[in-house]
Amino acid sequence: MESIQAYLDRKHEELRLLNDCLRHRLDVPRPQSVDEVVRSKFQLTAALRAEHELHEWKATETAWSHTSAPVSGPFAFSYDYQRADLSVRGPSFYELDRGCTSTALYTASGMAAISAVLLASAQIVEKADILVLPGSYGETLELIRSLVPHLRLVALSLPLGDAFAAANSPRILLLDSCSFAGAFEAALGHDGSGLDLLVFDTTCFTGRAGRIRRVLRWARRNGIPVVLVRSHNKLDSLGAEYGRLGSAVFVHGNEHRRRERRPDWTRLAAETRNAVRLLGGAALPAHFPPFVGSAVYWVLTKRRVAAILRNGRSTARCFTAKLPALSGELHFAHGLYVTLRGKRPLDEASARQAAEDMSNELREEGFPIRHAGSFGFDFAATEWFHDATTDQYSVRVAVPDLPSELWDDLAAAIARWWRAYQLAGDGG
Repeated sequence: MESIQAYLDRKHEELRLLNDCLRHRLDVPRPQSVDEVVRSKFQLTAALRAEHELHEWKATETAWSHTSAPVSGPFAFSYDYQRADLSVRGPSFYELDRGCTSTALYTASGMAAISAVLLASAQIVEKADILVLPGSYGETLELIRSLVPHLRLVALSLPLGDAFAAANSPRILLLDSCSFAGAFEAALGHDGSGLDLLVFDTTCFTGRAGRIRRVLRWARRNGIPVVLVRSHNKLDSLGAEYGRLGSAVFVHGNEHRRRERRPDWTRLAAETRNAVRLLGGAALPAHFPPFVGSAVYWVLTKRRVAAILRNGRSTARCFTAKLPALSGELHFAHGLYVTLRGKRPLDEASARQAAEDMSNELREEGFPIRHAGSFGFDFAATEWFHDATTDQYSVRVAVPDLPSELWDDLAAAIARWWRAYQLAGDGG
């Protein structure tokens, strides 16, 4: 277990990493509380963005100045009007196995990345099935249903059976890091040689997570072309949501095993780049976090996520014991959040209100918890949650990077509040 003092020392290292990226460093003493950690981290990242804008004043949307050479930490950029031809030089957010090469395209958000990939696939195939696992990200499924008519959404259930078998039409697997743990593991235990393309949303895994490399090895064994899509303003930003940034990374090396097969996915990177241009979804240089890439960054990120995962496992045990009938999904593949369900079905409005009320009341008791629609923070975050495959609503509790003892107390308080809330609802 990590003590509060060891935790604050570790957070001071994170703050120093951010502060060292500033040209004019701020006076940031060692934090004395979780609230000080959160406040200092968001202040520093705001200062970094502001300093970037002041220093890179020539790098405008119209690219009027031929003397501008915009950078953000280890990243360097070149582009013409509206960043339609944005070129990025800098460290990878992933750690790929030796022998793997890749092409990275950066976008204005994670949804911009996956939207461009799926829309660009229409230039490769006239029709295809896209297979999705239980727990896949709701907005991605909404996107496919609403705006990508050439892809037929196929919602899978366990056991998978012959779901990955070859069919008359091309088959694309959308593997999502926010899928249920059992479904994610089942997919990797199956023969995938009948699949034509793997689109892997890695957002909920750290870029150097072993599970990403495991998926890539599974795809290589099965000869499946791979695109990694990602939102970077969560786990890649040390819990501060530095800026809206997404990417689509095309991993090369499996294509030669598919020469006799059609479609020709080797064109997908070029078609996706064109889709990003036409949709106006190119990334903003100011949103590339300047603190990534160093050995210190990777060590601190690994320690942060390890703490969140430990807390996530203890949360599942706590809610299983204290809320056996009121727990929703406790075992997502990523381990970063869990869900709570009501005795009666929740809708979006009631789930949102419950999340806000719980956060407000527990925060008044002195706990580091907020009503916020994301995850990977230094505070617990609650929000409504919609399972697009079942159309059911629940309350999501995003597990924070906190000392074990403090988080165990907060998890118990959440269980107590949720149980009392449900009992009060019965009485009303």
